[in-house]
Amino acid sequence: MKGMGGEGEDCPFAFNFEPASFKAGDTVSFRVSTMEGFPFVGTLIEVHDDWVLIAGDPMDPAVRYRGTREARPMVDGSEI
Repeated sequence: MKGMGGEGEDCPFAFNFEPASFKAGDTVSFRVSTMEGFPFVGTLIEVHDDWVLIAGDPMDPAVRYRGTREARPMVDGSEI
C-alpha cells in the first residue's frame, strides 16, 4: 500500500482484499464493529463459506476473532 508509512515509505503489509481467494495464512485488514474506521491487521487461520477465523495478535496465539468473509472482515466488538 503506497504512502501508508512515513515519508517515502510504503506499508509493510501485503493484504488480501479478495474474499473469494482467502486462504489460511493470508494477511487481512479487518474492522471491529465498535471501533468504526480504525483498521486492524491479522492473519487468517481458517476460512469458511461465510466467516473467517483471524489471529489478531502475533505475540499471543490464543487471541482469535471470528469475522465476516468480505474484503475487510468485520469482527463483532464484543470479541475484543
